[in-house]
Amino acid sequence: MNITHQVLADVSAGISELKKNPMAVIEQGEGNPVAILNRNEPVFYAVPAKAYEELMDKLEDIEFSNIVKERLGQPTIKVDINEL
Repeated sequence: MNITHQVLADVSAGISELKKNPMAVIEQGEGNPVAILNRNEPVFYAVPAKAYEELMDKLEDIEFSNIVKERLGQPTIKVDINEL
């Protein structure tokens, strides 16, 4: 029985390769995630710190966007900064 697995990275490496030289595996991705395979099945993605930080920023932007959409049309409250 053939089972196919979706790999969401342009570069992949085996766990044994990762154990031998983790930084070399990360460098192969040239700043992008690397799919780590075990018996030809992706088990996790090695994501460089910069790419992870960018991903977290995008997720935060999506959360803020959802908050703004939820609050559209709600009544506004005028505030005078001098009264705070």
